Amino acid sequence: MDHPMNIVSSNPTTVSTLYQALASGNRNISVLIATDLEWWFHGPQNCHHMMKMLTGESSPSDFKFQPRSMDAIDDNCVIVEGWEGAQVYWVHVWTLKDGVITQFREYFNTWLTVRDLRPLNCLTSTTTLWQSHPQDLAPRSLPGLMFAI
Repeated sequence: MDHPMNIVSSNPTTVSTLYQALASGNRNISVLIATDLEWWFHGPQNCHHMMKMLTGESSPSDFKFQPRSMDAIDDNCVIVEGWEGAQVYWVHVWTLKDGVITQFREYFNTWLTVRDLRPLNCLTSTTTLWQSHPQDLAPRSLPGLMFAI
C-alpha cells in the first residue's frame, strides 16, 4: 500500500491523467473515479461539458478541456482552471480519497474563491486558499462564488 504522502503528492497526477485520457478519447477511466462520484455544477445549463464527457454522452471534439493551471489544495483537493478566449471560463474542483476521485465540482463562467473556514488554534480563521485568475476574462463580469473548506 502507498504511504499517505505518496497518495497526496500523486493527486495532481491522477487528475492530469484523467484530462489526458479524456482528450485522447480514452474512456478507460474507471480506475481513477469512484463508482459513486458526487457531482455538483454551477453555470449555464447547457454547459455540463465535463459530466457529459465522464458519462460518455459527448466526445473530445464537443468541448476541449485544456487546463491552464492546476493547484493542489489541502491534502485531498485539486483545482484545475481553463479559459478559451473571452467567452469560456471554467474551474474544476476534484476531491480525492486514497488516490481516487470521489467528488467533482464544475464551475462554468463563474469566478471562484476557495476559503478555509476551519478553526485555527481555536480561533476562527478565514484564509483564502485559491482564487480564479483568468487573465483573458478580466474585462468581463462573471458571478462570484465562495467554496468553503
